[in-house]
Amino acid sequence: MLVFDRLQAVEDRYEELNKLLSDPNVINDTNKLKEYSKEQADIAKTVETYRVYKETVSQLDDAKSMLEEEMDDEMEEMVKEELAELTEKKEELEEQLRVLLLPKDPNDEKNVIVEIRGAAGGDEAALFAGDLYRMYSRYAEKQGWKTEVIEASPTELGGYKEIIFMINGKGAYSRLKYENGAHRVQRVPETESGGRIHTSTATVAVLPEAEEVEVEINEKDLRIDTFASSGPGGQSVNTTMSAVRITHLPTGIVVSCQDEKSQIKNREKAMKVLRARVYDKYQQEAQAEYAENRKSAVGTGDRSERIRTYNFPQSRVTDHRIGLTIQKLDQILAGEIDEFIEALIVQEQAELMEQAGNA
Repeated sequence: MLVFDRLQAVEDRYEELNKLLSDPNVINDTNKLKEYSKEQADIAKTVETYRVYKETVSQLDDAKSMLEEEMDDEMEEMVKEELAELTEKKEELEEQLRVLLLPKDPNDEKNVIVEIRGAAGGDEAALFAGDLYRMYSRYAEKQGWKTEVIEASPTELGGYKEIIFMINGKGAYSRLKYENGAHRVQRVPETESGGRIHTSTATVAVLPEAEEVEVEINEKDLRIDTFASSGPGGQSVNTTMSAVRITHLPTGIVVSCQDEKSQIKNREKAMKVLRARVYDKYQQEAQAEYAENRKSAVGTGDRSERIRTYNFPQSRVTDHRIGLTIQKLDQILAGEIDEFIEALIVQEQAELMEQAGNA
């Protein structure tokens, strides 16, 4: 049963926002204008679908009334066909509205900061971290998003001990948040002469970019160190003190950045990562505190959880959270990961609807 009161309240709010966005006082207040415009955009799809739903119900009632009138067989058959089509459309719209009424993740529209680290497996884990970086970069490119490396620790074999990068694009977090966790690879390393399959892992953390208004970081809580940037093996590649290390004293979070030649740019990038990590830490603590009320753990589960295995000999990738296996390893590593993401979204929506039904 749809919650019609909630739907009507959403439509009423949409109309109220229309009036507010025409108010000169709001137009002259940049923050209010931005806030109300975003709120209206967030509920526009729900209102549009609800209005189509109401029109469909009205047409359905009219068709039912017509059946009670006298008519010839041909006309009756036409009305019955229309009734069947409208009934099916009504059910589809009800399902869409149930999904649209589910609680939204406030971070969904944000840019993301992705951190990939080689874990168990040494050089092979670092090479796999590089594969994952390229996979997400290609996915971002397909979406029309921009990727910017913030910090990288490359290895001589072409992998990364660690790479941190930002993806700028509307809704990036809504798609990539499901990538949080440990990714496992099974393959024969190029350095392995005996042809034995090795298992290595890399961890992926996807953090929503945090704005200054969302997490307050005081200068007095920061320790900032500068040093000369270095390349693989630790050799100095820059004689100026352009690299920056920022320590957030209250949380102990440390961020380094040496990707840019300018100390100012490195500091800006490091602050973005620091802000995202501090914001994420507070979010994780809040979720742990209210674990019994938290939303589906499909997308925001324990980051130590093994979520996916990439098996090279059998050219298959398995997502362990939903039991989905796809025999397209090359395409997936080329950035075609939407099949997994869509399945995870459907799973999360199903869990949220079940929770709503039990509430």
